[in-house]
Amino acid sequence: MQDNPKGGKDDPVFITTYEEDRREQWAVLRQVLELHPATLSKDELVREVNGGRPRKFGEVDRVERAIRELAGSGLLHRPGEDEMVNPTRSTLRYFELTEGAS
Repeated sequence: MQDNPKGGKDDPVFITTYEEDRREQWAVLRQVLELHPATLSKDELVREVNGGRPRKFGEVDRVERAIRELAGSGLLHRPGEDEMVNPTRSTLRYFELTEGAS
């Protein structure tokens, strides 16, 4: 369930899985936009987002889910056989108009 909070009531980090996914999607999108026009493969993007740490399933899965969700909503092109991650033209224009505002 996406809106189950993680941690207990006494845990200072009381975050839902929905919020965690939203943060990951923003991190992925921001990285893709800031590096544009350079493009990254999914593997390169995982390394960039995770600060070059060793690949663990959870970290890879988070980034791949974010890519899939962003592509599904039209913000990224679906990675093809080359697995390159590219923003859509609309996403680039929005980023340009907002001057990269968060």
